[in-house]
Amino acid sequence: MRLHLPLMENNITEEDLAVLIDFLEGHPRLTQSTNVAAFEKEWSEWLGVRYSVYVNSGASANLITMAAFKYLYGEGGEMIVPTLTWVSDIASVIQNDFTPVFVDINPATLCMDENEVIKKIGKRTRAVFITHVQGFNGLSHGLLAELEKRHIPLLEDVCESHGATFNGKKLGSFGLAANFSFYFAHHMSTIEGGMVCTNDEDFYNALRMLRSHGMVREAESDRIKREYIAGSPDLSPDFIFAMPAYNMRGTEIGGVLGRSQLRRLDSNNEKRSRNLRLFLENIDPQKYRVDFNLEGCSNYAFPLVIKKADTGFRDRLEAVLGKAGVEFRRGSSGGGNQLRQPYLKKQMPAKEYEKYPQVEHVHFFGYYIGNFPGLDEKRILALCELLNSIE
Repeated sequence: MRLHLPLMENNITEEDLAVLIDFLEGHPRLTQSTNVAAFEKEWSEWLGVRYSVYVNSGASANLITMAAFKYLYGEGGEMIVPTLTWVSDIASVIQNDFTPVFVDINPATLCMDENEVIKKIGKRTRAVFITHVQGFNGLSHGLLAELEKRHIPLLEDVCESHGATFNGKKLGSFGLAANFSFYFAHHMSTIEGGMVCTNDEDFYNALRMLRSHGMVREAESDRIKREYIAGSPDLSPDFIFAMPAYNMRGTEIGGVLGRSQLRRLDSNNEKRSRNLRLFLENIDPQKYRVDFNLEGCSNYAFPLVIKKADTGFRDRLEAVLGKAGVEFRRGSSGGGNQLRQPYLKKQMPAKEYEKYPQVEHVHFFGYYIGNFPGLDEKRILALCELLNSIE
């Protein structure tokens, strides 16, 4: 049986291309300009936050979030992070001279186990950097209450979870800042691209400066501009650089695509959610985990986790999927347990990764398989039949 099921299909549509062609025929400015600004405004309204800053990737969103945190609140200390996430989350922590403190995952959401997070909060904790994995919600009333009580900021990675909610409110609107990715395979795409969102005006202005070489003129705050101009009388007001920063600006092409795609994001998310329910209702619960917490979920990809730690079954599964043309990624988000990666092995105690049994199981026996709006019921049921046939 050949299913020909990729991780993503037709994420940039004919409608998007028509909008983009119409834009390009006007011989417009292509560097960051009015469409980027409009996309930021429309995204903020959709998410329910005051400010958004468009950048050239989700990884850049991670990096300037940590850089802004360091710039405003000082360096050093610990960031509590998940073992299951994308490399740039952890890299951004290390690159800004914070120490990552890892916690295991909750198998029902693949996100950080809230009890483990609370246990690891200490005197050196600067923030909790949560990843909402594959569309699942990682928040709880208990976690938010504990962070508020201890005055610990929350940072959210929502790169795989556009539109997911907790308590009726969109993820990415709870913490000090939140990061989104618009990579080709995500809920919506600007080819590459990302967004940082916040309700904090100072954080917003720091992000704007960090995105564009640290230039003070990029801040929207007149107060910040006046302070730097007054303190730098020997400099041109157009060329004052507040911090050693980056060029993470997006393009007008990304802004145009983002605005086009945002219009159908909610309806596409509904299709993805229906696909996920159909998938979980039809795979064999004796062989695969189906007890995920779907409340508030906005699925990114089908989570496939083998129930028992059986390497023989795993190898047969991979062979069958490969032969059927079903694209998959083992280890789920980011390739599984980040503590097994070379960049962290040099910094952590030997075999530190063994202390996190839940993510270890997903590392060796968990996968994701493509879920996208154009995926029809017939192919989903054929996929389930194929998975259930493996012995």
